[in-house]
Amino acid sequence: MSRAKMKQAKQSEGSAGNPAITGTEFLLSIVEAHHTRRNGNVIKMDSGLKAQQELEKIEQQIERLQTLEGQNEETRRHIQQLHDRVNDLRREISSHLNAWERTEMARHPQRPYTLDYIERIFTDWSEIHGDRGFADDPAIVCGMARFHGEEVLVLGHQKARDTKQKVYRNFGMPNPEGYRKALRVMQIAAKFRRPIFSFVDTPGAYPGLGAEERGQAEAIAYNLREMARLEVPIIVTITGEGGSGGALAIAVGDRVLMMENSIYSVISPEGCASIMWRDAMKRNIAAAAMKITPKDLSELGIVDAIVPEPPGGAHADHAEAAALLDGVLQQHLAELKRLPVKELLDARYAKFRNMAQFFQAEG
Repeated sequence: MSRAKMKQAKQSEGSAGNPAITGTEFLLSIVEAHHTRRNGNVIKMDSGLKAQQELEKIEQQIERLQTLEGQNEETRRHIQQLHDRVNDLRREISSHLNAWERTEMARHPQRPYTLDYIERIFTDWSEIHGDRGFADDPAIVCGMARFHGEEVLVLGHQKARDTKQKVYRNFGMPNPEGYRKALRVMQIAAKFRRPIFSFVDTPGAYPGLGAEERGQAEAIAYNLREMARLEVPIIVTITGEGGSGGALAIAVGDRVLMMENSIYSVISPEGCASIMWRDAMKRNIAAAAMKITPKDLSELGIVDAIVPEPPGGAHADHAEAAALLDGVLQQHLAELKRLPVKELLDARYAKFRNMAQFFQAEG
């Protein structure tokens, strides 16, 4: 990359006296040289995710450099230049990730989940439990909160990071009682005229025997119908994985947004590859064919906006990711609040009714 090389040339002379900075700069130069190459005006990435992992290690070294004592102004300037180069390379790599690489980014274990966004975007969070019929489902969280002073309802899938919490949250895969809880709370929100924010991040609804016996398909279908009728603004954000009906059950809204490194699909790439080619390892081919990335779905009219993420992905900086999403949510809520109820419902119905309409032109 010519820009990075120019920066490297400008600082190489000044950083030569500091072995730690020189070593970090050398590692960064290797990443730049190995993972990018010029082909006309296009930069191709050999392995975007591998480069991101290597950049995370370099960023950790830079953070350790920043904590060293006895640094002069010149040293601090060189460290900041290294940090800027890492961010620049992260942005370029992120812009060239293929569909499967974005799938892996959407599944990153350090990616912010619903409660992480609630903590950073909303205030006065008060969780509501139970479907008043069978049980409480920790795979879906619901509750009342305030969004910049306005009373709202927030709900979403909740994954986890450690083994104990993963089992407790059922790996973010809801049972029927989770969807019934979500609908119960959304109906309360509609009664008190509170806008609804839904955060989607699930591999899919839980396919276990007990879930099917308790009416998994019926619970999802009922949510689809009832969400289409709720007389309050609904803003849906796909924050990670948007898997099949398990995602769609809380994703019928006036605005459907996608984080930059999220996916939204009717089946996982591995599942599609297993069905089409009897080989789950062809998942990268399936991911590309299924058009599951934000860019593809925006062009197809499935989603309304793509929310940018920090350099390297939302997992690299939860606070910045939440801040970027916060601004987009404010904008869309302001637009929806200006619409009369009938116009809001008609537009929501038309939005989903017009999806997946294809026309064949005669040659």
